[in-house]
Amino acid sequence: MTEHRIWDPFVRVFHWALVGLFAANALYTNPEKTPHEYIGYTIAALVGLRMIWGLIGSRHARFSDFLPSMSGVLQQITDIATGRHRIHLGHTPLGALMIYNLIATIAGICLTGWMMTTNTFWGVDWVEKTHEVLVTWAEISVVLHVVAVIWESRRTGINLPRAMVTGVKRIPEGHSTDA
Repeated sequence: MTEHRIWDPFVRVFHWALVGLFAANALYTNPEKTPHEYIGYTIAALVGLRMIWGLIGSRHARFSDFLPSMSGVLQQITDIATGRHRIHLGHTPLGALMIYNLIATIAGICLTGWMMTTNTFWGVDWVEKTHEVLVTWAEISVVLHVVAVIWESRRTGINLPRAMVTGVKRIPEGHSTDA
């Protein structure tokens, strides 16, 4: 196995903090109570910091490192269909799409959640409905993300959850990487 340091501490803390805070708000807190709002504001701050880190952070944290393209997505789907194991050090094309999806969805949840606390939008039906739809979409996306991570870990022989904990991807011998 060759080891590659990929995920910096900020990315890992952001990821796992977001997991915990989103789960707390989705599963445990009462949406009508203050803790739900405070957790939402904390998530909004995390997303804001991640946006900044996506511009100035370490190589694999930068959004420019994982700009998804239709050709990259199609190539990854073809690789999966044909059993080819192309190793990506950072996010795969499909993984990049999921990251952009999750960040945008969670930002939308934060925005609509905040809007519901203002006098202008308090009790406005479309804001509440949009918030609920975005939460549902985020939950579906999270499930798809977890399933895809498990699938890709088994398919490629790279323990992706471990890499998000340690910051190091361990690549099996004989596999070339996308650099």
